[in-house]
Amino acid sequence: MIEKTFSPQDLEEKLYADWEKSGLFACNPTSDKPTYTIMMPPPNVTGSLHVGHALTYTVQDVLIRFKRMSGYDVLWQPGTDHAGIATQMVVERNLERDGISRHDLGRDAFIDKVWEWKNYSGGEIVRQQRRLGISPDWNRQRFTMDEGLSAAVRKVFVQLFKDGLIYRDKRLVNWDPKFQTAVSDLEVIPQDTKGNMYHIRYPLAKNAEKFITIATTRPETMLGDTAVAVHPDDERYKSLVGQMVKLPLTGREIPIVADDYCDQEKGTGAVKITPAHDFNDFELGRRHQLPLINILDERAHLNDSVPEKYHGLSVAAARKQILVDLEELGLLEKVEPIIHAVPFGERSNVEIQPILTDQWFLDAYKLAQPALAAVREGKTTFVPEF
Repeated sequence: MIEKTFSPQDLEEKLYADWEKSGLFACNPTSDKPTYTIMMPPPNVTGSLHVGHALTYTVQDVLIRFKRMSGYDVLWQPGTDHAGIATQMVVERNLERDGISRHDLGRDAFIDKVWEWKNYSGGEIVRQQRRLGISPDWNRQRFTMDEGLSAAVRKVFVQLFKDGLIYRDKRLVNWDPKFQTAVSDLEVIPQDTKGNMYHIRYPLAKNAEKFITIATTRPETMLGDTAVAVHPDDERYKSLVGQMVKLPLTGREIPIVADDYCDQEKGTGAVKITPAHDFNDFELGRRHQLPLINILDERAHLNDSVPEKYHGLSVAAARKQILVDLEELGLLEKVEPIIHAVPFGERSNVEIQPILTDQWFLDAYKLAQPALAAVREGKTTFVPEF
């Protein structure tokens, strides 16, 4: 007797298992049939699927089943993604409940924990995918940290390097001191924060009784200054361009340079230049071939590039001590309370620090040319065209 109300869970699981056992989902590389392939965008192993995944899989499954029934040999390649920092954050949060950090474990043991999470979360994701009834070739399921894929990444990376398409250079990054990794601009959230504008006197090297005053919200970074910049048309400072100032607290002499970047109406019109800790300063530093002095370590504590007195201090502690020292030297001219945008990490919610690091770059323009040519020549088509 047929039940009055259909209960899908009583039928779907058994039916799906029968489909999978029959080999209906598998591709056949030796087949003479025309081929059709979809590479499944791999879901992150950071939790479980959401309705967006269900929509994507439905569209792809419709295409795959249509082509399969139209006589094509189809491959729908399934897999999951390690998701980098997102997975790291989930695993670290789990460790924190036990009072453990990834640094306590060490690299190898932490990676083992990532694999444990992958097996748990990835298994849940695959279970959900099967319950949706989708038809990928499960025998070819992959994970983006599988040894085979890792070897492929290394091989391609080395080949791109040999071909001159990948190169290394020093660049500023958004550094997250909590996760101790670079994060993208999209993961940096500016937050309006109460702060201060500090007006600091930089004495001229040849005449300590004269000085040029700069205004900054980050006095701790002055220890990495390599110049003071003024606008070339600013009559107040024209006679000072080319002279040297003695950087307070360090004893280093740094030049006064002229650059259009400076705004005559903003602050004092004179700007401290810290190329290793400010994105605009980095570009100005390159134009004037200034030294790059990185004063922060991976925890955003001051490193040994600063005077010994400040070694190991956090940004906040260094700022406090520097202001005390400047006050004692009579070099802190005034302090103005302001509201300004401070960058915070979207996931960590700690202040992001621009830090100079070695970065790898890919010549995307050169790499894109064959792909663009394929589209122009009709070898690659987009559906729909618009």
